[in-house]
Amino acid sequence: MSVDPMTYEAQFFGFTPETCMLRIYIAFQDYLFEVMQAVEQVIMKKMEGIPDCDISPVQIRKCTEKFLCFMKGHFDKLFGKMEQLLLQLILRIPPNILLPEDKCQETHPYSEEEFQLLQKEIEELQEKYKTELCTKQALLAELEEQKIVQAKLKQTLTLFDELENVGRHHGTSDFKKSLVSLVQNCRKLQNIRDNVEKESKRLKIS
Repeated sequence: MSVDPMTYEAQFFGFTPETCMLRIYIAFQDYLFEVMQAVEQVIMKKMEGIPDCDISPVQIRKCTEKFLCFMKGHFDKLFGKMEQLLLQLILRIPPNILLPEDKCQETHPYSEEEFQLLQKEIEELQEKYKTELCTKQALLAELEEQKIVQAKLKQTLTLFDELENVGRHHGTSDFKKSLVSLVQNCRKLQNIRDNVEKESKRLKIS
């Protein structure tokens, strides 16, 4: 089988010519095996109808396999010649022919150096795109965090509004001052508790 990659032909046909030839070879080979199996079955049935036949099925199988090897050897030689003709004359695009999608090379030719520069520019754009994409994802994540914080802040403000309404309902005019006074009283009570605990410990020790 051929080892030429024939990439330009693959671009045109949509498959590699080597793959096409391989499938044809396998199809012919499978058909040859099926024919030999059918011939073997016919011979065995004929032998069963002959009285006092000394030829056993094992002998028939050995002869069939030997004939199959003979046929396969000749088939491989013929297929090798057919493959060369098909790959050279039918499945090959002449070197002076350009595919329609490559016609722009005639009007806009470029050198190897220009091609390398273009490749480098493409790589730089790809890296820039990846960086911008990562930045966008980071900004979106930060925006989601801000939304969560805003939601919690809104809940807190709503709670304070409700507490202020409750305070007004019970006669407290300024909720903020009441809250500050409450915090101060809590601190005083905590200090008194700490002093009581210290005095209790001192009395127990004495």
